[in-house]
Amino acid sequence: MNPYELLKTDHEKVSDLFQRIESASGKAKLAAFKKLKAELDVHTMVEETIFYPALKKADETRDLTLEAFEEHRVVKDLLTELAGAELSGKWDAKFTVLKENVEHHVDEEESDLFKKAKSVLSDEQAEALGDKMAAEKEKQGAPVSEE
Repeated sequence: MNPYELLKTDHEKVSDLFQRIESASGKAKLAAFKKLKAELDVHTMVEETIFYPALKKADETRDLTLEAFEEHRVVKDLLTELAGAELSGKWDAKFTVLKENVEHHVDEEESDLFKKAKSVLSDEQAEALGDKMAAEKEKQGAPVSEE
């Protein structure tokens, strides 16, 4: 499986969930946030345990990978804070910061990291990583589309 397409599909799901949360209120907003958190939890785990370690070794991708780990840490902290908070103006403000952080991360990943990863990984290596990532996502209960 193509790892870049798998991750882009995740990014699109997350973007859709952000929009759903922004247009919802009350219990619907919290339910959509719960789905967003679950999606991001699995996505970040797969990137951190499978995708990034394969890229961290190469000079071309090391710095971007280390930055991505840090961006994940910030996102995970915000997700934890939001999950434990009541809906309020402060919740909405924190949610906006989360969304901006994720959008920045996705943009950098898709425009810079993927391009450099393609120069570091052979097609066979990328395909093997994608298969491993898809298997882990399924193991975690996250369906993977076969696009």
